[in-house]
Amino acid sequence: MLSVRGLAKDFGGRTVLAGLDLDVAAGEVVALVGPNGVGKSTALRCVVGAETPDAGEVRLGDHPLDTRQPQTRRALCAVLGDLGVLPDLTVAEHLDLLARGHAVTDPDAVVAGALDEARIEHVADQLPRTLSSGQAQRFALATAMVRPWALLLADEPEQRLDDLGRAWLGDWLAAHAAAGRAVLVACHDPEVVRRSGARVVALEGDV
Repeated sequence: MLSVRGLAKDFGGRTVLAGLDLDVAAGEVVALVGPNGVGKSTALRCVVGAETPDAGEVRLGDHPLDTRQPQTRRALCAVLGDLGVLPDLTVAEHLDLLARGHAVTDPDAVVAGALDEARIEHVADQLPRTLSSGQAQRFALATAMVRPWALLLADEPEQRLDDLGRAWLGDWLAAHAAAGRAVLVACHDPEVVRRSGARVVALEGDV
């Protein structure tokens, strides 16, 4: 599903990534682990093109990963902690807009299901800026529930979730892999990694 070869990135003369090789197959979760500063978030951002790598190649299936291509945008879903929102739309309205933009069947039912699964139905009519940090994280994850995707990239999706939320997250990621999707996450929580059944890729660097 995803192939990364020789991915490298420097910031201000400091090497953050040095020749990362990585594969993620359909039907598996891969977890990037390691202390802060070893390049987990940078790797994800370089994969999706939010950062320009200094070297390396990223392929989605048989083609270079290019988020300017419609087929790539349909296949790839990224939850990287920088969710953009429209200030006057509620949580439910944001999810509805996203579902309709991806032409899902029965968007009303899909949005209702996402609100329920993410356990944020009680804040559906609130503006995102009024959410607690945990609710905001669940809202970000709900954006991946209302649209089709084959590959999910998520940067520390366990952040700000309580113990029950992290257990749910691990099971949710595992379920997507069981359905034939591919998941690449940067993660600090061993329980999420365990429950998701992730294959661990440990990054090392000068931290």
